[in-house]
Amino acid sequence: MSRVSESSRVAATSPWILTFRPRADARVRLFCFHHAGGGAATFRPWASALPDHVELCAVQLPGRANRLREPVVSSIPGLVEALVPVIRDWSDRPFVFFGHSMGAVLAAEVTRALMASAAPLPAHVVISSRRPVHVPSDEPTLHDLDDDAFVRETNRRYGGIPQEVIADRDVLGLLLPGLRADMRALETYRPAQGPQLPCPVTVYGGQDDPIVPPAHLAAWEEETAGAFRLRLFPGTHFYLTAAMADVLADLTRIVEPIAAVRPDLVVSPQ
Repeated sequence: MSRVSESSRVAATSPWILTFRPRADARVRLFCFHHAGGGAATFRPWASALPDHVELCAVQLPGRANRLREPVVSSIPGLVEALVPVIRDWSDRPFVFFGHSMGAVLAAEVTRALMASAAPLPAHVVISSRRPVHVPSDEPTLHDLDDDAFVRETNRRYGGIPQEVIADRDVLGLLLPGLRADMRALETYRPAQGPQLPCPVTVYGGQDDPIVPPAHLAAWEEETAGAFRLRLFPGTHFYLTAAMADVLADLTRIVEPIAAVRPDLVVSPQ
C-alpha cells in the first residue's frame, strides 16, 4: 500500500482529526489545535473559506463533541504523546500548524516531539493568543476551584463561555470536564525550555487581550530559529471570530508558497 493511500485510510478513521471538507488532492494541510474547553468545530467555518488545495485538519481532543464518552487527558505530555503518531500518519504532504491559546502550546510541543522522533515537521507554526511556556503567569490557578468559581473566573479572564451555556446546567455539565482537564493540563505543565522550533513562526493576538499582552506574544521570537512575525488583530482573547476574514487571508499567504512543494518530495519517517 502506498504512503498516500495508507495515510488516507488512517486519516479517514482517526477520531483525533476532523476535516469537515476532505480534499484528497490537497497540496498542503493546515492542522488547527483548539483552545481549552473548545473543540474541532471552532474551525468548521474555515474549511470552506480556505483555497481548494488546502485541507483543514481540526484536532479533536477526547472528552468533547464526538469524543464525549472518551476519558479526558489532563496533561500536555499525555496529549502530545497521543498526537505525534496521528500527525505522522498525515504527513505525506506539506503541512502547517495553527494553535489558539492552549492549542498554541500543543502546536509548539507536538513540533518539538516530531523533531525528537525524526518525523516530518510543519513548514510553519502559527501561534495565537498564548504566551510561550518559559514566560510565567502571575494569575492563580483555576483547575482546582469549585464549579461556580471555576466558570466565573475562567470567563473573567478569557471570556468564551456564552451566557446561555452558563444558564443551562445540563449543557454546562457537558462542557466542564473537558475545560477543567485542559486547564489542569496547562496549569500543571512546567517544562524546561525546549529546543528552538526549526521553522518560521508567526504569532497572532488580540490587540486588547488583557491576559496575553503583546510583550508575551513577542517572547515567542526566542522559541524559533527561523523567521518570526507578530501580527495583532482588533479584539481580545477570542478575536478569531470577528477577525476571521483577515486571519484566513493571512494564513492563506503563509500556506501558498508551501502548497507549491511537491508532496512526493516529503520524506516519510523510517
